[in-house]
Amino acid sequence: MIGLEDIYSVVSAMFPLYVALILGYGSVKWWNMFNPNDCNAINRLNCYFIMPLFTFEFTTRINPLKLNNLYIAADVISKAIILITISLWANCSSKGSYAWSVTSYSLSSLNNTLVVGVPLMRAMYGSLGENLVIQSSILQSMLWNMIQLFMLEFQLAKKQLDLAVAPDKSATDLENMGDGGNIRRPSVLILMKTVGVKLSKNPNSYACMLGLSWALVSYRWNLHMPSILEGSIQIMSRAGSGVAMFCMGLFMALQRKMIDCGVKLTVLGMVLRFVAAPATVAVGSLAVGLRGNVLHAIIIQAAIPQSISSFVYAQEYGLHANVLSTAVIFGTIVSIPVLVSYYAVLDLVHG
Repeated sequence: MIGLEDIYSVVSAMFPLYVALILGYGSVKWWNMFNPNDCNAINRLNCYFIMPLFTFEFTTRINPLKLNNLYIAADVISKAIILITISLWANCSSKGSYAWSVTSYSLSSLNNTLVVGVPLMRAMYGSLGENLVIQSSILQSMLWNMIQLFMLEFQLAKKQLDLAVAPDKSATDLENMGDGGNIRRPSVLILMKTVGVKLSKNPNSYACMLGLSWALVSYRWNLHMPSILEGSIQIMSRAGSGVAMFCMGLFMALQRKMIDCGVKLTVLGMVLRFVAAPATVAVGSLAVGLRGNVLHAIIIQAAIPQSISSFVYAQEYGLHANVLSTAVIFGTIVSIPVLVSYYAVLDLVHG
């Protein structure tokens, strides 16, 4: 049973994030230290240097030889359900659009496994919960983040080529026209080629694979990374979560309102994160035969609040960053009572 000390350990892990957020917000709103161009530069530093090294360092510390194959299968099934549902909505609904499909995927698939997940799952389920959330972080870094990056690059390439075809339209006009607009669309082949070239230049594309490769070698033959190399990586990677939250504070300060996306989109983000995500992973887990505490831990792990990196990428690619920032900030605030409620209900059902 989770106690007050366990809740305090989660809060103590999350509180420093909000210190970084407030510093970022205050540096623009109160102290006028940065202009919009400065803020974009800081976010690009985080996106292309700090985040890849942060991902690489964490991945190298995981033992890939001790993964739970049933959990991996359940997670893959849940993400397949999400992608199929989003695809059907984008193609069959009059309100569907590719841009919102990307954001919906981020909200329902990517969570904060490291900062919130590890202390929370350790408090609730001990080593079982901690191991599962660490495995989740591997899959998220290696597969689900890569899908998000691919979708973002595809959206950006499509928008840029659309603007080249219809120079009299703005980016906002093109998005409002939806995927069924009357402009002549570039071929998928050209788009895929453009996306492939951009992803090949993005260090986030390689970070997790390189980290996982080193982890396989190091655990298989009991090798240790040279301290000079480890220190060179850590000097940047240790700033990962802090700089991401600082960038979020910068972004908030540049908006007209602190929560700029409105109530409707805020509620949508909370539903996708705290209802849709655990529901789909529950279906996947039941499909592969997971039961008991493992099933309960997986469901709660899926309801961990929004990934900070999803905001970093949304800000960099200029796609609904206001929605993702709200999801991270508001979702993290409400996550403790929501997750403790999930824990209590699942414990009661199991009992």
